[in-house]
Amino acid sequence: MRVEITVSNTRPLPAGAIEALSDELSRRIDEQFPDSTNQVKVRYASANNLSVLGGGKETRDQISEILQQTWESADDWFNTD
Repeated sequence: MRVEITVSNTRPLPAGAIEALSDELSRRIDEQFPDSTNQVKVRYASANNLSVLGGGKETRDQISEILQQTWESADDWFNTD
C-alpha cells in the first residue's frame, strides 16, 4: 500500500517535521497493517491531501484516522531540540 500525504506550503512546519511525520506515520501504519508492504511519503504541496493507493475506502478511512491521531499527538513524538 502506498500512502501519500501533502502538507500545504502556505504555513511551513518546523525544520525536520516532514521527516519526523513520515517516520511516525510509517511506524503507526505498519502496526495497523503488518501484513502489507507500506510506503509513506509526506511532502509539501499547494494544499493538504491524503492519497491511499492499494486500499479501499475502509483502508483510507483507517489511514485518515491514524493521520489525525498522529498529528494531534505531535508533542509526544516531535522534538525541536
